[in-house]
Amino acid sequence: MKRGVALLLGLCLAAGAARAGMFDDDEARKAVANLRVQVEANQKAVEERLAKIETLVQDRSIELNRQIDELKQELTRLRGQIEVQLHQIETLDRRQKDLYVDLDARLRKLEANAAAQEKQAASAPDPVAEGKAYEAALNQFKLGNYQASVAAFQNFLATYPDSQQLSSAQYWIGNAYYALRDYKTAIAAQQKLLVSWPASAKAPDALLNIASCQAEMGEAKAARETLQNLLKKYPGTPAAEQARQRLAGKR
Repeated sequence: MKRGVALLLGLCLAAGAARAGMFDDDEARKAVANLRVQVEANQKAVEERLAKIETLVQDRSIELNRQIDELKQELTRLRGQIEVQLHQIETLDRRQKDLYVDLDARLRKLEANAAAQEKQAASAPDPVAEGKAYEAALNQFKLGNYQASVAAFQNFLATYPDSQQLSSAQYWIGNAYYALRDYKTAIAAQQKLLVSWPASAKAPDALLNIASCQAEMGEAKAARETLQNLLKKYPGTPAAEQARQRLAGKR
């Protein structure tokens, strides 16, 4: 009897334990299923957030690229403006330099002209003083002061280099040396007149004076050739008439 009770009790306990084990498996499955649902929900949420982030990043990237393109266009525009302005500055600078050079050249020309005019005005001889100097030298010759006359006429030549009476002054220098019997110097003085002023009215007289010097020196042939040259170069002049008379033996 006791054995039977014990056996029954054992069977009951075994059956309860089996039911308890079955209950634990169901709970575990439910827990796993719930966990799986949560994981899937979390994964979906993460994926949705990631998609939103990617979309936001993409949108921002597009906006950033647009802004970068706009900045590049603005930079290109500004560079173009800067190049234009630099070219304008270079052009203005070059024009300013050209204007300065032109203005400087004009000023220098005006200054040079002004200086030349001042110099010309300062150096312009007094015609009255010039005439008096010539007459004074000629009066010395007329008075027989030949050496003084030579010195006065030489001073006249140096003082009035643009005078219309230079050839006449040179003639009287030669004539004064002839009067002093310095025939070689007289000839040299008259030859200077013929070389420097061949068209002068005093040129025929200078040749006549040279012939006189040659005759005084005993150079009759040379004197005759000079007289013939005088007739050839300056016919019709008073000096040529005297040369003709001399060649004819009248003097």
